[in-house]
Amino acid sequence: MNKTILLTITLLLFGCEQGAQSPRGFSLPEGDMEKGYLVFQKYQCQDCHRIAGEKESEDTQYLVAKAIPLGGSSGRIKTYAELVTSIINPSHKLTPRQPASFTSEDGVSLMRVVNDELTVSELIDLVAYLQPKYKVTPYRTSDYRLYQLRVPNTQPDE
Repeated sequence: MNKTILLTITLLLFGCEQGAQSPRGFSLPEGDMEKGYLVFQKYQCQDCHRIAGEKESEDTQYLVAKAIPLGGSSGRIKTYAELVTSIINPSHKLTPRQPASFTSEDGVSLMRVVNDELTVSELIDLVAYLQPKYKVTPYRTSDYRLYQLRVPNTQPDE
């Protein structure tokens, strides 16, 4: 009986990832970072985005009030799939730290959708350029040590 329950739970857990909407198996070929930089320029991404850690010239002007940062340090990895999704579906997951001026009244990203212009090769190269810009900052643990519980002596005295 216990084996049947365990098998059922295992199948349910792994079965959830097998649906048609699952990202499992998604993979694109390796891109070229240098070509990705050229794609970034070609589609004028720099008009609204700035790359964290890269110097800007004093005369840099953006089409938005505050440049939207790409890259930088985070406590979690920015995955390949997240970058691809952010480019081809900018409204999928909006960063809560960004001002509301980056979205329309109904919450849709104002980022220009380039899906009809951007080739798959350009997308692959653009992600290859952007992904290394994200750095994972290790989670800093607390300096406090865990307290050890003292278990009272439950054995009778002799």
